[in-house]
Amino acid sequence: MSEPAPLWMPSPERARNSHMHAFLTRQSARYAFPPDYPSLHRWSITQRDRFWQEMFDLAGIEAIRPASAVSGGESIRDALWFPGLEMNFAAHLLRHDDDHPALVAEDERGRTRTLTYRALRSEVSRTAAAMRAAGVRRGDRVAGYLPNVPETVIAMLASASLGAVWSSCSPDFGASAVVDRFGQIEPTLLFSCDGYTYNGKPIDVRDRVGEVVERIPSIRRAVMVPFLEDRPDLSAVPRAAHWHEFVAASAVPEADLRFEPVPFDHPLYIMYSSGTTGVPKCIVHGHGGTLLQHMKELMLHTDLRRDDVLFYFTTCGWMMWNWLVSGLGVGASVALYEGNPAHPGIDRLWRFAERTGITVFGTSPRFIAACQNAGFEPGRSCDLAKLRAVLSTGSPLTDDQFRWVYEHVGRDLQLASISGGTDIISCFMLGNPILPVYPGEIQSIGLGMDVRVFDEGGRAVVGQRGELVCCAPFPSRPVCFWNDPDGEKYRRAYFDLFKGVWRHGDYAEITPRGGVIVHGRSDATLKPGGVRIGTAEIYRQVETLDEVVDSVVVGRNTPDADVEVCLFVVLREGLSLTEELVTKIKRCIAAGATPRHVPRHVRRVSAVPYTISGKKVELAVQRAIHGLQVPNRDALANPEVLEEYARLFR
Repeated sequence: MSEPAPLWMPSPERARNSHMHAFLTRQSARYAFPPDYPSLHRWSITQRDRFWQEMFDLAGIEAIRPASAVSGGESIRDALWFPGLEMNFAAHLLRHDDDHPALVAEDERGRTRTLTYRALRSEVSRTAAAMRAAGVRRGDRVAGYLPNVPETVIAMLASASLGAVWSSCSPDFGASAVVDRFGQIEPTLLFSCDGYTYNGKPIDVRDRVGEVVERIPSIRRAVMVPFLEDRPDLSAVPRAAHWHEFVAASAVPEADLRFEPVPFDHPLYIMYSSGTTGVPKCIVHGHGGTLLQHMKELMLHTDLRRDDVLFYFTTCGWMMWNWLVSGLGVGASVALYEGNPAHPGIDRLWRFAERTGITVFGTSPRFIAACQNAGFEPGRSCDLAKLRAVLSTGSPLTDDQFRWVYEHVGRDLQLASISGGTDIISCFMLGNPILPVYPGEIQSIGLGMDVRVFDEGGRAVVGQRGELVCCAPFPSRPVCFWNDPDGEKYRRAYFDLFKGVWRHGDYAEITPRGGVIVHGRSDATLKPGGVRIGTAEIYRQVETLDEVVDSVVVGRNTPDADVEVCLFVVLREGLSLTEELVTKIKRCIAAGATPRHVPRHVRRVSAVPYTISGKKVELAVQRAIHGLQVPNRDALANPEVLEEYARLFR
């Protein structure tokens, strides 16, 4: 089988001027290995102490107290990183003190704001002083129930500067979903908003905030960030204060900004699993591991620089928000957008990119599919001359979506499909500015990540599908799960299948070129007739059809202990699921994948269920068609559609 042609190749000058090329050249000369990426990656995992120290120095991370070593121990779960080190995450993100734009914000109502690095430092200083006066101390939890606005970044950085632990979720979460998360970690302070807008409609959440405060007795104060109104009525929220009054009450000069020295693994963030199969797991990430990994991914794999404008469409309940904000650590401008990305039209984010000069544009396959289905051509309609990279995550990009970006956004772009997750608050596989882009394929495995694909016997394979694993320690692994004193939940989550090896839960394939193809979540892998099939392999075929707007595929158990593949499709308006269209869908899947991938059932639905952070929830559909209860429905953006699936197989 011939190798596919690359869709993009960096020019020699562009590759040569990248951070990755400079790092490769320097380390290959210093440590005597060939100057190519496979050799650099091999060195980064076989000599991981040297690699991570070099990365620490490249990022310019300031140690308040130096480490006694880089790492200790061979266990992923228990390895110590930079023992003895004291540092602070916020200190690195706020190390610049000038008039360069730090945050560039816009919401769907058209309101815009820009904060310079100097102004951001000043706001963080005042907010940290107010939090300190309110009794927040090192190790306390601070929660944010907020939209994607500058105050969210300010509150997070203030929390980190004190050595407190930040946790956030989006204001479109229902009160029960918020309590399911924040109730486990018992925050002392809650930052919230009076509401948000979506599709131009204002949505007041003060009653929800009041319920959350009532149900979580640890919350001593609720600070209300105005969004819908300049001075909202707070009578529905116990123990509430307006943001401006809270901050003004303890106003201090900027010079008072100080940073609590904390160990490398001191908790910084608490993230949450999706919560669609049980109470969300509370995943704790540390100051050092988060910062070091993000700097590696932003500086080397994304080639981010001070003069860049970094954007990712995300809510504050998704790890990509945390990743985006870390762009401050490079000194770049971070672009925030709050609201529906397609309001009032599908061109909204691309116009935002045009107005603000975005150079790195982060999105998802779902948004790209929406642009495709609308027939919108960003490169023709908008001035995207400054755009040099498009990032995508949330689910695998199809071959067709890769080609669409190059045909309709720009020819000379690094299209970086990236994959990792909340569990590691970063990526296992991601872009690479010195390598070509092939359709359907993530460019490279991340430096310092000993990623492999195991077959069912635990053997590493190339060019075959299997379980995505990591075989050696890496600094952004979770510090722990909250309220998991013996570590049993942590062990079951990642180390239950292969002893001592991190199993990530993705079904993937490493290509002979060193790229990675993700075939979907392994916990959603289909096994009709005992043959493993990744759901992404079916999506890749179905979503090339003009008639299909969206789809979800799951397995349905049969009485003889086999599995039937069930495909649910959302069709373009005005179309019906005729026998002819079903035949066309099945033939497309058979031709593009294999006959084993052809679904036994093809059914039409009005919508596909997604989490609030935009991830397709196959497991919720699977439970619904088997007549099982779907827990934590508040974690879904559209839980009402599940009844439609349940009815189809009653």
